[in-house]
Amino acid sequence: MTGNREELRELRRMCAASLAGEKKRILVCAGTGCISSGSLEIYDELKKIMEARGLNVAVELREEPHGRSVGLKKSGCHGFCEMGPLVRIDPQGWLYVKVGVEDCEEIVEKTIIGGEPIARLAYTKEGQSFSRQDDIPFYRKQTRRVLEHCGHIDATSINEYLAIGGYQALERALFEMTAEEIVEMIEQSGLRGRGGGGFPTGRKWSQVKRQKAAQKYIVCNGDEGDPGAFMDRSIMEGDPHRMLEGMMIAGIACGARNGYVYVRAEYPIAVSRLRAAIAQAEEIGLLGDDILGSGFSFHLHINRGAGAFVCGEGSALTASIEGRRGMPRVKPPRTVEHGLFDSPTVLNNVETFANVPLIIERGVAWFRSLGPEKSPGTKAFALTGNIENTGLIEVPMGTTLRDVVFEVGGGMRGGADFKAVQIGGPSGGCLTAGDLDLPLDFDSLAAAGAMIGSGGLVVMDNRTCMVEVARFFMNFTQNESCGKCVPCRGGTKQMLAILERIVAGEGRAGDIDLLLELADMISHTALCGLGKTAALPVVSTVKKFRGEYEAHINKKYCPVGACSKLKSFEIDPALCKGCSKCARGCPVKAIVGKIKEPFAIDKEKCVKCGACVAACPFHAVKEV
Repeated sequence: MTGNREELRELRRMCAASLAGEKKRILVCAGTGCISSGSLEIYDELKKIMEARGLNVAVELREEPHGRSVGLKKSGCHGFCEMGPLVRIDPQGWLYVKVGVEDCEEIVEKTIIGGEPIARLAYTKEGQSFSRQDDIPFYRKQTRRVLEHCGHIDATSINEYLAIGGYQALERALFEMTAEEIVEMIEQSGLRGRGGGGFPTGRKWSQVKRQKAAQKYIVCNGDEGDPGAFMDRSIMEGDPHRMLEGMMIAGIACGARNGYVYVRAEYPIAVSRLRAAIAQAEEIGLLGDDILGSGFSFHLHINRGAGAFVCGEGSALTASIEGRRGMPRVKPPRTVEHGLFDSPTVLNNVETFANVPLIIERGVAWFRSLGPEKSPGTKAFALTGNIENTGLIEVPMGTTLRDVVFEVGGGMRGGADFKAVQIGGPSGGCLTAGDLDLPLDFDSLAAAGAMIGSGGLVVMDNRTCMVEVARFFMNFTQNESCGKCVPCRGGTKQMLAILERIVAGEGRAGDIDLLLELADMISHTALCGLGKTAALPVVSTVKKFRGEYEAHINKKYCPVGACSKLKSFEIDPALCKGCSKCARGCPVKAIVGKIKEPFAIDKEKCVKCGACVAACPFHAVKEV
């Protein structure tokens, strides 16, 4: 327990000395992605081999230096999920990709004992090998601020966070700044909420601060429900203390004594590490009553969500914490006036809170040195889809879509052509090749009819059917509608039914106009932001790919051949040798003919499974 500021500083000094005593560090990625591909088995194997060889292995950072050792740690997500499991070797900064348990012996022998990199485990691109992580194009093109510690420290250790300067911003907020100065600094920084809407964080804090209520709350929205998004999860898993530190500073600024982290139950690793981080902070006196003798008290609690997408909406989230069904309510009053337990509440997401310690510690000018005037700082994106490098990235606000897709993401997979990006998940819109030079910031995207949302970027190539994409997102939204308001509950159901008809080849004249009419009605009358934006993927795909809708409806034809119910197969009689292999492979006996004569497909019976295409040795079966 540290009872005052001096004791905390002494603890930080000892932790830094202990960290410096580790002559080498092996950081095994223990993010969700790498764990699923076996990284924990790699960690166990490395530990077993090093202990068997008598190497001094340190798996924890102790307060007192205990001689030179090799630090073996489980880190948070490195972000390069495509290449996992990942192992980083410090101080050289070498990154090994696609590591297997069978590689551990060589890592210990050649790298830890011999001090040499293993070329075959390095990332390679177009014949060029990159041993150091910072040299890999995927990382070199990024600016990692919020994610700077993810993959570089033991994600489960408060001592490592202290060793690299953690909780210095909290110290400053407690002992060197007034609440007014903190709020003013956040306002001047121009930090906007990273959860989707981009509302100015400092303005929100000042609105809560000026409320006269006896009880106020700080709530962190970790309910990341967008398909393909995992930015907040990676921060909670990889650097939980930074987010908690941001919440504590918000508590000081706004006069709150309690905070809640609302995190989805589908993130068990994040929940576990947050719980451990809170317990560690309480143990050394950074959470609880009279923190460091400052007179400020703050307590943190965790609430696990049950997986309802609507609980990412502010009023639904607070209702869920209170034990009620997570459904949005009519506003005003806003959350800053009547939020959790009817008290003034600061509600920000994980990435927003993780930015706060950086601003307090490094200053407004530093924060504003990146990004446009009205959207300063950086933004983390989850990059997924038909792209070479999928994973978690962080770039300055205002970086163009082209740089994200082709520089950081490495371009389209398999040499395909770029077609579109769905940005912002089911509440977002669609950007096309014509938008590649669009800066990714709040205002530019809003002007283009899209939104950053939580930061999901789903990249699609020219083999993607945009009508099917719209159907997929509408199906998600319709399933996740809480059902409280009729426009969302009934309107999205009608839109989904129309889209399902269109991709099944049963579209009717007037369907496009009806979709747009319903979209307009829902966006103007739905109760909450989720309903109001539910139709955006449909509207943007109609606007930019109307020809694909018309082909499905008028010609019963999918231009990219992706819609299975619109597929059709024919046998070219000029190529068919009458071998009957296609007929023997057909599961529904839809192919008829005589040996040594051209066969034919009965389209009434055909289920369009494509088995005949694979069976024909003469490439006589064609998809039309």
